[in-house]
Amino acid sequence: MAVKKEKKVLTETQKERRKERIDTLKSMIFPCILLGIIAIGIAVIVNFQNKPAEEEIIPVRAYSGDESAIVLENDALTFTMDPTTTQFEVNVKSSGRTWYSNPQGIDEDPIALAEEKKRLKSTLLMSYAVVNGLETNFNNYAYSAENGTYEITASDDEVRVDYSIGEVEKEYVIPPVMTVDAYEEWQSKLNRDGAHLVEQYYKKYDLNKLGKKDNADELIANYPIIQDGPIYALRDNTKENNKARMQEYFAEAGYTYEDYLEDKELTSGESSSDKPVFNVSMIYKLDGDDLVVEIPMGDIEYKSDTPIYTLTVLPFFGAGGSEDEGYMLVPEGGGSIINFNNGKVSQSNYYANVYGWDLGISREAVIHNTRAYFGAFGISNGSDSFVCSLDEGSAYASVQADISGKVNSYNCVNAVYSMCSREKYDVSALTATDVYEYLWELPDETISQRYSFVDSDSYVDMAKDYGDNLKAKYGDYLSADGSDSVPAAIEIVGSIDKVKQIVGVPVSRPLKLTSYNEAASIVSDLSDSGISNMHVKISGWMNGGVNQQLIKKIRTISDLGSKKDLKNMVAQCQDAGADVYLNGYTLYAFDSNIFDGFFSYRDAARLISKERAQLYQYSHVTYAAREYADPYWLLHASLSQKMADNLVKETDSYGSGVSFEDIGMDLAADYYRKNFTTRQMALHNQSDELKKLCDEGKPVMINMGNDYAVPYADMVVNTDLRGSEYTICDATVPFWELAMHGLVNYAGESINICGNAEEELLDSVAYGAGLQFTFMQASPFVTQKTLYPEYYGANFDSWRDKAIEMYTRYNNELGHTFNQEMTGYENLTDTLCVTEYADGTRVYVNYAYEDADADGVTVPARDYLTVR
Repeated sequence: MAVKKEKKVLTETQKERRKERIDTLKSMIFPCILLGIIAIGIAVIVNFQNKPAEEEIIPVRAYSGDESAIVLENDALTFTMDPTTTQFEVNVKSSGRTWYSNPQGIDEDPIALAEEKKRLKSTLLMSYAVVNGLETNFNNYAYSAENGTYEITASDDEVRVDYSIGEVEKEYVIPPVMTVDAYEEWQSKLNRDGAHLVEQYYKKYDLNKLGKKDNADELIANYPIIQDGPIYALRDNTKENNKARMQEYFAEAGYTYEDYLEDKELTSGESSSDKPVFNVSMIYKLDGDDLVVEIPMGDIEYKSDTPIYTLTVLPFFGAGGSEDEGYMLVPEGGGSIINFNNGKVSQSNYYANVYGWDLGISREAVIHNTRAYFGAFGISNGSDSFVCSLDEGSAYASVQADISGKVNSYNCVNAVYSMCSREKYDVSALTATDVYEYLWELPDETISQRYSFVDSDSYVDMAKDYGDNLKAKYGDYLSADGSDSVPAAIEIVGSIDKVKQIVGVPVSRPLKLTSYNEAASIVSDLSDSGISNMHVKISGWMNGGVNQQLIKKIRTISDLGSKKDLKNMVAQCQDAGADVYLNGYTLYAFDSNIFDGFFSYRDAARLISKERAQLYQYSHVTYAAREYADPYWLLHASLSQKMADNLVKETDSYGSGVSFEDIGMDLAADYYRKNFTTRQMALHNQSDELKKLCDEGKPVMINMGNDYAVPYADMVVNTDLRGSEYTICDATVPFWELAMHGLVNYAGESINICGNAEEELLDSVAYGAGLQFTFMQASPFVTQKTLYPEYYGANFDSWRDKAIEMYTRYNNELGHTFNQEMTGYENLTDTLCVTEYADGTRVYVNYAYEDADADGVTVPARDYLTVR
């Protein structure tokens, strides 16, 4: 009979203890899982850190061609390159003039030192930088051409030169040493001629069977692998041409640069790739009457710890010597002249950023903003000249020029391109050494310069040639303007912001300067007084005023009137014959927060350092950022595009045109790695947006007028007519205006608030510009204790009669010229100039404080005189 097992009965105490053990085990589950994850993470990190970094291989080129000249030719030009130096010349068939890539007679230069002479012999200058910001300069003569570390590929259409620039000896991709097995394997792969050549120039060495002249210790030092068995080594006296021939044979047999690096490890010699090496290609083409030079940025190779920082293309093309007569034309204002050998050797060289500073890169201080709104420069030497247009890559360019007598005897002008831009980290608490972050990779874009040759020494003819190139590029977008009156740009300021006390709290609120109805009255009054061809810009009409908040949602300002009032104002202005443009910012966010739809961590563009692009105004006294003032933000490129669309859509609802305060003037990259927008991409985005609006018939007004934006604009305001007039410059000329007059409406700064109304009027007359005025209805005293002192002179009642008088006289005397080509300009003296138009009208402008005589007429002091 089976015995029934008695069931164990747990006491209450035992039950509680069992429950406690189970609860303890449960509580340990999550910590154990977490510790496991941490352990796995640590293991992954350790393994990753211990994994050796893959060596970056920069292949070094070697020239293997002969010394025969390389020629490109068409009906207009003959391009001839010396393959031993890669220097070239261009013969212009229409004039017989020959232009040289480099000055002639460099070795006889009495000023230039040895290193400078090598620089003068270069067709490409570059610099690279390291993490602490230290820059090193290379040139492609001393660091490539002289060593033969380049390759030339020529076809009927182009010549391509691939440079390996750096402190490397001339290398050939052939085995420096081989084991017996490797030697026999390659011999079997080579063709008969190659195998015979290799047999001739490789010598077998065996430590057990050395010749009388062989030194065992030396062989072991040079080729440690010989201790493992016999080897074949390249003979020391092998000539360059034979190395080049063997390189071709080995390449045909499948020998690669990676094989070469492996074979180099069998020697004890230092690898040339240990030092910085940069592979850069230059492509030359003939396009009709023009020489085109390209650099594919996507083909540039460099090591990540030595990023390429700048490139200067053809730095000395057409350079004038100390005995030559001529000048350099630079894009300062509408254009400036620097005479050859002007003796200003104590002055700094000329330098200007094309389209200004990239606001996607921070600055600690701003002493002076250098900017050019068109990418072109030129040289006139003797009876001939050329104009170089920056076709592609202009967003990265700066134009620089210098005279003879400083470090060499030549006058030169060129474009230098910023490659891997950088951002400085603030690590002052950790180290006294600066630390920089560089652009992580170059975009797959192209730098392109177009050299157009002119059979004249006149900057007028140079400007006409430049204008012809623009018309060919933009077609009907640059067509003759049918207006026969002076364009009048009228800015009316609706509101500004001012801090007010609300319940004891300081709050920024819009301050009315001109209501919508008052703006309509101002325009009607001006129209009734004879001012025609008006382009009216309404500023500060929405989202807080002039210091505009983000326009994700556009809100009109109630103090100025209702939306209906705004729409009526637009209609009334149009009835008075004026084009109306509602103005706004689309690249920036001012005084904006989450309630305006702006969140800086999401919406702000990024710097290279990954920080948000927070921008500041800069002090005119200390030059440092005004960090105590409200900063503003640069927007993500994608968001900027949406803001532009929002602004356009809103203006459509009122039946007006659109005025962009920033597009067409400011240009910035967005270094957000998830959606990187280069500065050149930003240029094309702006150009495409303006082109689309132009195609739709939308009236567009822009500021400053960068060259890529002008063809699509109906009115360009705040054009920098004369520039900064740097001391190294000898004269200002309307180069851009000579090219564009009669095709585009443009005006300088607002005459009544620019600081010197008389000077601005004279500049406008001399440069064929329209007139701009800025008005408000409010008293000037309203702007006291605000951040807008510039509007103190904008009161309409104070300036009404003067503005009408200025415009009426200007329009009566010169209104008929605004649909004509500007055909001539001459600086008769330092203070007297004359401008000529297609119908023969001439206008003399006298900047002096006393009357001046010229061509049989007397021009009153600080005035202009029209002769028809």
